[in-house]
Amino acid sequence: MTYLFPNDPPVQIASAMTAPRRIEAKRALAVLLCATLGLAGCSDSYLRFPVSADAQRALTEQVDIIHLNASNIASFSEPTRGYAGTALPSGRGWNYLVGTGDILSVIVFDHPELTLPEGENRSSAESGFRVQSDGTINYPFVGAVTARGRPPEQIRDDLTQRLSRFIPDPQVDVRVAAFNSQGVVVSGEVSAPNRQALTTVPLTLIEAINAAGGASDTADLRAVTVQRSGQVYPVDVQGFLRAGIVQNNPVLRNGDVVSVPRRLAQEAYLLGEVARPDAIDLSLEPVTLTQAVTRLGGLAAPRADMRGIFVFRMTEARPRVFQLDTSSPTGLLLGTRFVLEPGDVVYVVRSPLQRWNDTITRLLPSVRAIDAIDTITN
Repeated sequence: MTYLFPNDPPVQIASAMTAPRRIEAKRALAVLLCATLGLAGCSDSYLRFPVSADAQRALTEQVDIIHLNASNIASFSEPTRGYAGTALPSGRGWNYLVGTGDILSVIVFDHPELTLPEGENRSSAESGFRVQSDGTINYPFVGAVTARGRPPEQIRDDLTQRLSRFIPDPQVDVRVAAFNSQGVVVSGEVSAPNRQALTTVPLTLIEAINAAGGASDTADLRAVTVQRSGQVYPVDVQGFLRAGIVQNNPVLRNGDVVSVPRRLAQEAYLLGEVARPDAIDLSLEPVTLTQAVTRLGGLAAPRADMRGIFVFRMTEARPRVFQLDTSSPTGLLLGTRFVLEPGDVVYVVRSPLQRWNDTITRLLPSVRAIDAIDTITN
């Protein structure tokens, strides 16, 4: 049994198609085809979104519809995700203070009896003076000398003053032979997570990450955190690397824990009449509208409407819909300056000609059926 209209009762075409019904059906087909032809002829301006005027009026107070052109494209040429600073003090000044476990090398010039020899198989660390748990070192003649919490220069001055009672004008040098008391930990998405000792040379965040083998390919350098004194500070390391924000490369302190997180997916989505509808990764670098479409094979010609490339974006205020007309070279150039944001949905509409072809394809079976009925009736 064959049906002409899916919503009609199940009656046979030969018995149900009366002459008035056939005329009405042909008239409806003609109106629909004329409407499709009229839509196909609208090619000299922006495609209206939404298509119906009533829908446009209903969305006026809910959605911002922005036609991208040369006068406003500069506002969308930079990512809105700007580089953020950090609340972590940069701490450019650094003065190392000796701590428990450090090994001090003490040299008194012209008095080798006061200097422990390194020997053939002994390093300076092995022949030095270890800072004990009470924070002192024991030195000949003078006894206990406070070392913890003091810089090497202050320990040197103290030793010089106390040795002067036994040696005329002593020349003393104090160095840290082994830095054992202070350090930072670098973990997360780095090649070699480790603990790094702090020395008399200040250690910055970038240097610590590099000393851990550098960030891995999956690291998110925009969301690095530094845990210090029970607080967690976010640090946008990318802001230092690309924008030169100095405070985003702070000097680390004893006990800091640096965590480099894994990069989360930040995607825009391309749908509609593109060669390969898919998601575009935005986490590595800024991607423009033209780049995104090109990476997915370009527009699906001849199905795509060059005037109807829409970008749907959710903002804190209300949704925005951007429309780009690429039917001219100017539009193609503008697309290279429009930067996509995570969560954007790019939709390319179907061309009026293609809609016409699709409509004809769907209507031809019905037209043939009506003609067949006329032939049988006559």
